[in-house]
Amino acid sequence: MGEITPELLLHGYSVGIFPMSEHRDDTDIFWVDPRRRGIMPLDGFHISRSLRRAMRRSNWTITTDRDFDGVVDGCADRDDTWINAEIRALYRALHDRGNAHSLEVWEGAHLVGGVYGVVLGAAFFGESMFSRRTNASKIALACLVDRLRQGGFTLFDTQFITDHLASLGGVEISRAKYLARLSRAKARNASFSSPKDASPHEVMQRMTQMS
Repeated sequence: MGEITPELLLHGYSVGIFPMSEHRDDTDIFWVDPRRRGIMPLDGFHISRSLRRAMRRSNWTITTDRDFDGVVDGCADRDDTWINAEIRALYRALHDRGNAHSLEVWEGAHLVGGVYGVVLGAAFFGESMFSRRTNASKIALACLVDRLRQGGFTLFDTQFITDHLASLGGVEISRAKYLARLSRAKARNASFSSPKDASPHEVMQRMTQMS
């Protein structure tokens, strides 16, 4: 593959593909176009009793875009990762342009979880998440879904479906259905930054009222 620029990366998302590498030391990057696409319906997030209880009792702090690099590095801090140096630099460039965002979970001054992704219109393309404490990634995802709802987003792309995502309400749809949803979302406006940061307890209360 030729050189990928931030502009080319955004174009890839706009037509339904995204980049990956085999592992952190592999300099090659390839485009992925799944036959079946994972999404998280913004009105279908499943908040279990145990997660509701954890959010109610949590004293963690939720922020956005405070430590984008820390979240990306947290996501890459595992034995098997597709985030190599070039991919990291590309998402940093998108963040500098306002097209990539992070949501952080803090325990005091320690970053214990988070998620990051790319924004295009009213579509949010989730790239990766990490957890250094029990339930940190679930709480990060719940707070992200709440933020996307509040900000007017209509599509939360998770790329693939894992057992973890499925337990929270994630589903698979066909490529054709995904592209139709993407087309509609691209044409709408949404804001990742406008909603105020909310605590896990506040998010839990809002989600409970909507369920």
